[in-house]
Amino acid sequence: MKDNDAQTDLATAYGALLRARHSCRGYRPDPVPRDVIEAALIDAQQVPSWCNSQPWKVQACGPEETKRFAEALHAHAKAGKHGTDIPFPERYEGVYKTRRSICGWQLYDAVGIQRGDRAGSARQSMENFRLFGAPNFLLITTPKALGAYGVLDCGSFVTAVCLALQARGVASVPMASTAGFSHFVRDWFAIPEDRAVLCGIALGYADPDHPANGFRTERAPLREVVEWV
Repeated sequence: MKDNDAQTDLATAYGALLRARHSCRGYRPDPVPRDVIEAALIDAQQVPSWCNSQPWKVQACGPEETKRFAEALHAHAKAGKHGTDIPFPERYEGVYKTRRSICGWQLYDAVGIQRGDRAGSARQSMENFRLFGAPNFLLITTPKALGAYGVLDCGSFVTAVCLALQARGVASVPMASTAGFSHFVRDWFAIPEDRAVLCGIALGYADPDHPANGFRTERAPLREVVEWV
């Protein structure tokens, strides 16, 4: 009976952790201690991967390097040419387009951007390249030779990192936008040519008063994503 109770408590805690995590877009300036980040990364190392290949590599930035990188990336994004190692989605259609649109307008509504305000939406978009003011940053790369399977494994790792951080009271947001200027990022971090820039993770302590943190995205009910056979 005690084992069943412990298992129920574990499942409940895990569900609560998943629901507590959100993509944080406004941070306090306090840096996250290195030992806290390392503990989260150690936990994330436990995720499964194809043939236990563990293809992810992490460039972990402290506050000074995060600030330098954010300033340089923001300046580059205003003038630089967009380019990725891994192609972005060709298009969003149907329910995927709808979900994407709802998420975008939730953010715009939270920060007071009206429909048709292109200058406002562009300004908010550029916050991606300031890393939303986060004091710490992780860059994730994957071997090009592993293709989609390496990307899949790294996706599991990114999720695990975000949950491990959340369990320690640290907010985060995975950022595909970082990969949108992969050539610049590659040069900045001296990433070897045999690795692809996959994404970044901005992290820090959430600013609860920041308007961009004033909404939560919804999740589809199981009937939309599960088919029992």
